[in-house]
This record gives sequence, structure tokens and C-alpha cells, in this order.
Amino acid sequence: MLFKEIIVVALEAIGANKMRSLLTTLGIVIGVAAVITMVALGTGAQQAVEAQIAGLGTNMLSVGPGQSRFSRGSDARLTVEDSRAVETGASAVAGLAPEMSSRLMVEFGRTNANLSIRGTTPVWPEINNFRVEIGRFFDESEHEGRRRVAVVGADVPIELGTTALQLVGQTITIANSRFEVIGVLALKGGDRWGSRDRDIMIPIHTAQFRLMGTDRIDGFNATIRDGASAMLATAQIESILRREHRLRLGQENDFNINDSAELIAVRQEATQTFGYLLAGIALVSLLVGGIGIMNIMLVSVTERTREIGIRMSLGATRGNVLTQFLLEALTLCLVGGLLGIGLGFGASKALAELANWNTAVSGQAVIMAVAFSAAIGLIFGIWPARRAASLNPIDALRYE
Repeated sequence: MLFKEIIVVALEAIGANKMRSLLTTLGIVIGVAAVITMVALGTGAQQAVEAQIAGLGTNMLSVGPGQSRFSRGSDARLTVEDSRAVETGASAVAGLAPEMSSRLMVEFGRTNANLSIRGTTPVWPEINNFRVEIGRFFDESEHEGRRRVAVVGADVPIELGTTALQLVGQTITIANSRFEVIGVLALKGGDRWGSRDRDIMIPIHTAQFRLMGTDRIDGFNATIRDGASAMLATAQIESILRREHRLRLGQENDFNINDSAELIAVRQEATQTFGYLLAGIALVSLLVGGIGIMNIMLVSVTERTREIGIRMSLGATRGNVLTQFLLEALTLCLVGGLLGIGLGFGASKALAELANWNTAVSGQAVIMAVAFSAAIGLIFGIWPARRAASLNPIDALRYE
């Protein structure tokens, strides 16, 4: 038999049982679609992490209060004076921006919303890599003068039923105090814990003395000076805060210092592991589809035993029969793989639009899924093909 004739015979055999062939490829279709969709979810999550990394930077330390077992039952705390002591005393720190926050009622016209109000300093955009889209951020004179000015996140105008352009220059009411909106931040995004798009930024002295009545801060982000190491900056901050908090030798810190580079590495590793896990689960479904193809091919060999005997008696070699059944299994897997690619693209897009998940279909995932489906066809088609090729022509002709 010529190779062309082998292909024609294999395709005719598949076409003779269209419904069975369709159901057989269904496992491969689902498997390939699952691989593409799961890898798209993992890749999308990885890209989201990388975007947050780019926004945060890797030369930053995050300092926050932490409960100490030696604090005699009182909550550990950081204050505005603590941040000022670090800013002036830590030579490895280029700059820092303390934050204090509280959720308060905000009114604009007839619209009101419960939003997070954050008191901070004029260097906050630079430290946290934010950009003012419209207007400006408050300056040092407004900060020191406890002026009632506010810079709002990108989503705040929507919350207040207006637009960014219309809100700048207008007055909003925060907890019965009137504030002039002088700027709107560019859209930043981020997860539900890290986004500032629904926050309102005001001078920290204004927040301290006019709204919140406390010097207690949530913490501060500090950038590391060029040429200095994160280890040195951490040691300096720890030394200063221990002195400010009058902690004795051997006493546990009542604050915590986190290196953004370490947090980034941990999160990247976790996201990568999550992607591998999703891909592994999807590959299992491909394996199940391959087993289904092997079962159907074994049934096909049994049904076509007499046909195999006739072909071999007319001159077909065992290699011809082996090739024919391998091509049938490979064709079923490749057709299922192509259909699965389309389904995987559709599922990924649906998850992105309907569930608002980050997805990114990569060419590598598509190639991997198709290659794996082809390998499934070869691997699980070998046993039925070998069984067909090993039939004795005389016994096959006698088979009923």
C-alpha cells in the first residue's frame, strides 16, 4: 500500500463512524481546551504580579506596627514622630511616606459614599510610584498649614456621581469638613487590598488634627538610597524605632519591616506554582481523553478484524496496517486538538470578560497542548495498532 492510500483508508474508517469519532475526540477537545484555559489563567496571574512589581519597585521597605508579646496588652503602634525620626536619622533611606487612614462619609452635591481617607505627605506619589492625571498633588506648605485640600483616586469621581474634570476645583465634604479637590490620580489598579483608586489623599497633619484626632499611623513605605543595601536600611530603621519605642535588649520588636523584593519573589514563586498546578490538572484530562481513544481503537480493531485479514491477504504488510491505525488515532487527536484550541480561546476570553479574571493565552501553551494531543494519539494508538498488525491473516479471515 502506498502511504497516500493508507491515509485515505484511515480517513474513510474515521468517516464511517462519524458519531463515534466525534465522541472519541471530545475527551481530547476538553483536555486541550482545559490546558489552554488553565495556562492562560496562570499566565494572566503572573502578568498581573509583574505589573504590580513594576508599579511598586524593588527598592522599597514597608514598615508597619506589629503586636508584641511584651506590650502589656496594649496594641503596638507607629506614630508620625516615628516616621519623622526614621526620615531624619536613617542615612540609607532616601525618602518615606507615612499613612494614616479611616473610612469616612464623603458628600458631593446629593451623592455620598463611604470611602477611605488617607493622610500622608507631599512625597507620597513619588514614593509609591503614582502619577497625578488631572490637577496636582498638595505641596509642603499645604501639608504644614493643615490645609483642607484633597487628591482623589481615579474611581472616586464615579463614586460621587461625577467626572474627574468636573470634580477638580470643587468642594467635597468629609465628615462634615469641607475640602477642595485639587487633583485626581491616574488609574492604578491592583488587587482588592492594594488599590488606591477609591481612596482620597489629604495632608497628614490635616488628617491628624482636623479629622482623625490621633498621631497613630498605619505604617510607611521607605525607598532605599542608591548605593545602599536593603539590609543596611532595615538595620537603621530597626535601630531607630527600637530607640523611639524604648525597647530593651532582647525585647521583641513591636513593629515589622518587610522588604518588597522578598515579598515579590515569594509571590512570583507562588503564582508560578499555581500555574504549574493548573496546567497539571488540565493535562490529566488530556490523559483521560487518550485512554478513551485507545479503548475506541481497540474496539475498532475487533470490529474490523475480517477487513484487516482481507487487506493483508491482498498484499498489505504488517507495517501498512500498523501505520493505518496509528494515523487514525493521530488524526482523531489532532482534530480534537484543533477544536480544543478554539474552545480554549473562547473560554479564556469569557473568563476575562465575564468574571474579570486576568487571562493571557500564550503561543507556547497552544503548541504544548497540540503537541501533547499528538503524542497522546501516538502513545495510546500504538497498542491497538500493534494488535491489528499482529493478527494472522488466516485467523482474521475466519473471524466472524
